[in-house]
Amino acid sequence: MKLWEENEIEIDFFKSSGPGGQHKNTTLSAVRVRHLPTGIVVVAADSRSQHRNKERALEELERRLRKRMERKKPRVATRASKASKERRLIAKKVRGERLRVRRIKGED
Repeated sequence: MKLWEENEIEIDFFKSSGPGGQHKNTTLSAVRVRHLPTGIVVVAADSRSQHRNKERALEELERRLRKRMERKKPRVATRASKASKERRLIAKKVRGERLRVRRIKGED
């Protein structure tokens, strides 16, 4: 099942950059797919084949749209346990004691 209609996407072909020599510099093998309603842009330029790059770009677009449609579970608020509160207080006391010892005697 497609998550988009043909009129919702815009496909551009261009010359990809990077290593690859003369063949890569002369063919329009890179593909840019824009999903107009959401503004998602996917670029595929891995292969020298335009068809393969187009397939990969459309697969990536579908993956991103599915991820966007996913509903996140709401966070369940939890309370800190009594033991964790005690550990935190002990750590604060230890740190405060360390800082108190470092103070210059004349400032007390």
